[in-house]
Amino acid sequence: MKRIEEIYWLRCYGCLAVFGFHFLDRINQHLDHLALNLARIPTVLGTPSFIFISIFLFSARYGNAIPEGFLANRIKYVMVPYLVYGLIYSTTEFVRVNAGDGEVGFVDNAVEYLLYAGWHGYFLIIAMQFYAFYWAYTRFDLGRFLEPGPWLVIGSLISMSYWGLTRWLGIDPPGYLLWIAPLGWIYLFFLALLLVRHYPTPERVPLLGELARPRWLVAMTSLVVLLSLPGWLNYSSKETWVIPLFILFALWTLTRLHGRPAPPLVRRINEYSFGIYLAHPLFFGVVDFWDQRLNFPLPLYALLLVVMGFAGSIGLNVLANRLSWGGLMFGKRLRVA
Repeated sequence: MKRIEEIYWLRCYGCLAVFGFHFLDRINQHLDHLALNLARIPTVLGTPSFIFISIFLFSARYGNAIPEGFLANRIKYVMVPYLVYGLIYSTTEFVRVNAGDGEVGFVDNAVEYLLYAGWHGYFLIIAMQFYAFYWAYTRFDLGRFLEPGPWLVIGSLISMSYWGLTRWLGIDPPGYLLWIAPLGWIYLFFLALLLVRHYPTPERVPLLGELARPRWLVAMTSLVVLLSLPGWLNYSSKETWVIPLFILFALWTLTRLHGRPAPPLVRRINEYSFGIYLAHPLFFGVVDFWDQRLNFPLPLYALLLVVMGFAGSIGLNVLANRLSWGGLMFGKRLRVA
């Protein structure tokens, strides 16, 4: 398959967005400011970007001819890191809580992390569901009944209603079970299929071409900023306003960046994106551990988060992928041509 340069850009953005979201979470604990809230707006598109990229690439690469072992390979390279890192994060949280003033059981805490997806790896559970859905969609030719165009509209309404209603009704199951339900993300599946169908020129479809114009993305972003000023918005990928924002962002990205070669730095971040996604909060925790003892000035604390988060995650991924089972357990390094 010919390289799709704009996906390199989008994956790099998604990686930096997730990293930035967790970084700002840490900074917000030391400083609460409107500028930090506004800075969160582009970071909420990180998780949707990764889900969209997966379905887009599968559809572009395989079409309706999914290879043998498709699901088995996805389970292996997605769920094994989920279990490994989930156990690491649950164990470190168990030690942290019990070393302080709290008390939590090891098994109960592990259940919260692994069974209820109560850590940032919840994205992997979402992705795995859509891999299975993509397999079923092509295997049983569900496109006859679920056309991407109409179902992008229907899926967007479903996702917006899901996030809106669950917030309004105060539904709060254990862990991140609310977040991993596919209803909140179904729009991404049909968006990816629709854009692959019309790739590389989705703008030739009149409505897609109009929505891909920068003015709509600027208008939507401006509206989000305006609603942020009085503090009316929450900043998360699990909000109703994220859905139209991401759709406009994806259309703009695929039309404006088509064929634009990704520079070496963007490709390098692509290589280690999975490792950075999985491991960076682990190294944030190392910085927090020392910050509690040394009380770093905020600028130094922020710098250490960035340096340790990137260098630690990339270093761990490099070392892991030198071992025969390391990539499987700690995140496979992406080979970027």
